[in-house]
Amino acid sequence: MENCNHTLARRFTLLGLSSVPGLQITFFLLFLLMYMVALSGNLLVITVVRLHARLQTPMYFFLSNLSVIDICFSTTIVPKMLSNTLSQDRTISLLGCAAQMYFHLALGATECLILAVMAYDRYTAIGKPLQYNTIMNQKLCFYLAAVCWVVSFLNSAIHAVFTFQLPFCKSNEVNHFFCEMPPLFEISCRDTWFNEVAVYISGGLIALCSFLLTLLSYAHILSTIVKIHCTSERHKAFSTCASHLTVVTLYYGTIIFMYLRPQSSYSPDRDRVVSILYTVVTPMLNPIIYSVRNKDIIGAIGKTKHGVVFT
Repeated sequence: MENCNHTLARRFTLLGLSSVPGLQITFFLLFLLMYMVALSGNLLVITVVRLHARLQTPMYFFLSNLSVIDICFSTTIVPKMLSNTLSQDRTISLLGCAAQMYFHLALGATECLILAVMAYDRYTAIGKPLQYNTIMNQKLCFYLAAVCWVVSFLNSAIHAVFTFQLPFCKSNEVNHFFCEMPPLFEISCRDTWFNEVAVYISGGLIALCSFLLTLLSYAHILSTIVKIHCTSERHKAFSTCASHLTVVTLYYGTIIFMYLRPQSSYSPDRDRVVSILYTVVTPMLNPIIYSVRNKDIIGAIGKTKHGVVFT
């Protein structure tokens, strides 16, 4: 413990996904492909929503926000991971590690809140269709999006300050492929009880509350759908929510597992797999899930390819 007073890591070594040369090349190619799909898919969604007047609605406004988040989320993690996979030098500076953790947390929390807002938007559209345009007006949509971004970035700043006040003197090796709180706590020689409580509190307020609000919105949506007598209308109402529900299940499941559990249950190998799901896989799948089940998006993409744009 004496070393804690004068030994502080100025650079960290990210151990990455694997030290096996054959696997490193496989991982590099796989995650490069997934990253390119995530970038192109989300950029396509943003572009078609921006270009087509028919998509200038609250639903697609929030979907564009989600695509921006996914692009930034992947870019915060994947390029450095790809570089480290093939490089002999896997170090990252203290400032670089702090920045990576800060943006990762901020963008992850923003996605949680945006998903909850999207669930409320779907509830309003299905449960109160005649009042929808009045309730979900442009001013409210911008306000909700701004609150999501501001709250998340402020919350992340608090965690970044608390985390990087810790002395990292057990080791400078982070047993992960990016700077995340659980593996950083593992190499601190100070008791991280306060940091863990802060994680549980913010996780409860942001991730868990967002998840519960989403479930509540969908409970109301399902009760409304059940009351619809026309089978075709019922199917249409359900299909508008199915894509969002798929994304919510995948994303919240991994986030809650990662942050709302005891630190003693931390397992490097298992947690790396879970982290891959929400940092790489989910940003890639989101535009695919929303596009495949959405006739408006597919139609807009087709018109864009043929040069037909409505302004």
